[in-house]
Amino acid sequence: MAFRCKAFPIAHRGLTKGGDICRWLTEAWQCSRMTTSDITKLAALFLALNLIVFSVYFLDKQAARQGGWRISERTLLTLALIGGSLGAVAAQQILRHKTRKEPFRSILTAILILHGALATVLAFAPLWAPRLHLDF
Repeated sequence: MAFRCKAFPIAHRGLTKGGDICRWLTEAWQCSRMTTSDITKLAALFLALNLIVFSVYFLDKQAARQGGWRISERTLLTLALIGGSLGAVAAQQILRHKTRKEPFRSILTAILILHGALATVLAFAPLWAPRLHLDF
């Protein structure tokens, strides 16, 4: 990762540990600019996470059909909450999995709305930053 942000010189060293991903995202947002390479890496991370979530829903659907060990609803919803909501909704619709289970459907819809709102806020944050007078 190659940000040019004087406030965060550590970003020039690159990613070496899992915790560095969170630091990289925070620095990118605080610097209010991401390079094309950064956006591509973020999109790849997002896609990979959603594919993993879709796969977990697929495994749970297979277990439901075969009467095997199931993945708890709590785990499925947690995976959706940590960023895999699009993969969860895609699996729910394509695989017809957990489409009638009412508390599950409502919570998954709420997570999807939360992620949409968060994405909107983050997308427009660089535009709002000059208007906010924050003194830290």
